[in-house]
This record gives sequence, structure tokens and C-alpha cells, in this order.
Amino acid sequence: MADISKYKICTLASHSALQILKGAKDEGFETIAICQKGREGIYESYNVADKIITLDKFEDYFKIEEELVKDNAIIIPHGSFVSYLGHEKIESIKAMHYGNKKIIEWESDREKERKWLLDAKLNLPKIYKDPEEIDGPVIIKFHGAQGGKGYFIANNPQEYHERINESGNNDEHAIQEYIVGVPLYTHYFYSRLTDELEIMSFDKRYESNADSIGRISAKDQLDTNIRTSYTITGNIPLVVRESLLPILHEMGRNVIESSKKFVDGGLFGPFCLEAIIDPNLQFFVFEISARIVAGTNPFINGSPYTWLKYDVPMSTGRRIALDIKQAIQEDKLDMVLG
Repeated sequence: MADISKYKICTLASHSALQILKGAKDEGFETIAICQKGREGIYESYNVADKIITLDKFEDYFKIEEELVKDNAIIIPHGSFVSYLGHEKIESIKAMHYGNKKIIEWESDREKERKWLLDAKLNLPKIYKDPEEIDGPVIIKFHGAQGGKGYFIANNPQEYHERINESGNNDEHAIQEYIVGVPLYTHYFYSRLTDELEIMSFDKRYESNADSIGRISAKDQLDTNIRTSYTITGNIPLVVRESLLPILHEMGRNVIESSKKFVDGGLFGPFCLEAIIDPNLQFFVFEISARIVAGTNPFINGSPYTWLKYDVPMSTGRRIALDIKQAIQEDKLDMVLG
């Protein structure tokens, strides 16, 4: 049986790093945190990193990559990793990388993402190619993993142009039908080693100021002329109706099988389907995150769903480490790297 002590688990110190590093230590790995200077304190405080490497900015990752290669480090990607480096640079990483690097491009490009999700036979909100076709509420989403930053609602072409001009943001974006319903973010884990799909947990996002605006009266909202913002500031755990679990499991499995058509090796490891449930209990999936999401952070000690399966607190971060540990012990590490 191969020795896991030869390997270290490493990630950027942001997003879900505390959970990832804690989970790795719980499974017996040494850990490395790559921190921006001045932010080391919190990772030292929680004692989750055996080694801390500091950088002026995360984009300087490649300056220390040779050190990671020498340490036999396995990189765990998350939203900040994708946001700061981008899928093209991630594909050039030489250090061991958990998960399929090529799938990140399909997450980052909204047209490719839509093609993938439609192939998986999921319901998706309508996309408007031309803003002049807007005939109801839409949400404008900019490409990339930026935690909802800059998103806004428009109800007609005029309002769209006004808000785009106000934002000064000319980046690529999607004009997506706004579905009224309950947001539900489903956290999955798929292991290539066992071909098993697990539902780990659920959350909804607390978005500023979209969620807090409801605390003031409609009149005050109008008088103050508040522009709604969808920047994510936190995550709220949820438990769903049990009758919905088979549907959600099937959706996750369809996404995995579909991914194999577009990317060699397909999607594996943690991922999240981000959806709205309408009053008829229909799911409309508006996004996929093809890696661990920050919505798993409320479940560092496990969720109601992981308690059904595991006898120890099982976060998504720890589940990643468990998958890597099993791969090393079975001499199948290549199966979980990409």
C-alpha cells in the first residue's frame, strides 16, 4: 500500500481553503497554503496549514510552482483559483492537480456551459442574444467565477443599456431570463474510483444587497433609489424535501455522463448545480461550478446528508482528501488528477 506521507495537499488561501486544508489534515495529509501577504494570520490561527507560502498576489502562483513540484503537492482548485488564474493558465499547471483541468473551461464559458447542461437534458432559463429582444425581467451575468459581482436586473432594453453604461463594464456577459422561485445550490461529489455520485449538502447564497433590501419598505426602496447588487457575502445551509432527492441525484448523474462527451475523462470530484425551484417544483439550472463551491463551508463538520453515509464529520474538503487517499493507496492516483 502506497504511503500518503509522500504527498501534500495544497490550495490558494481563499474561498474554501480552510475546509480543504482541515479535511486534508483529518485524513492524515500534510498541507500547504498559498497566501497573499498580510493574510497569513487566519490560516495560522486555525492551524490548518503545515506550511505557508506567501505571494504578493495570487497571479504570481507560477513563481513558486517548482517548490510545489518538489514538495509533491497536489493542488485543489476552487473558485478563487479559477478567478485569479483563469482556465488557460490552469491548464498549464505542472504540479499535480486534483480534478479535470479541461472541464474548467466549460464552466468559465457560458456558451459552452449552456451546451453541456442542455445536453444533460436539464431545464435552463432562456438566453437573450440581442438586448433589444428583452421582453421581461432578465439578469445580466458576467463571465467567470466572481461571486455574483456586477450582476444586475433589467426589465426592458432601455434599462439594460442604462445599467450597462452605469457599470462601465464591457466584459462578456449573458442576458438570462430571471426565474422567480427559490434558489437551491446542490453540492455533489463524484468519485471516478467507485463511480459513485453523492449529494453532500445544499445551500442558498446571501447576496448583498438583494437579500437585505427586503428589510426596508417598498416606499423606502423607491425613495432611496437603491440599485440591487448580487455580490455573494455568505451562505445559508438548507435541507430539501426528501421527495426531491431522486430528481437532484438524476440531474447530477446526467451532468457527469454528458461531460464525458465534451472533455476526455469528464467531470469528477466536487461540483455544484445552481438552480431555481419554481412554484411547480420545476428546476431551472442557471449555472454549474465544476469544482468545490464556497456554499459547502457551512458543513465543515458534515451535513445531514453526509451523516447518513459517514461515521465521521465529512465536509466536501475532507471528501476530496479521502478520494486522493484512496487513489494513492490503490495506486490509482492518475485517475483523480487531470
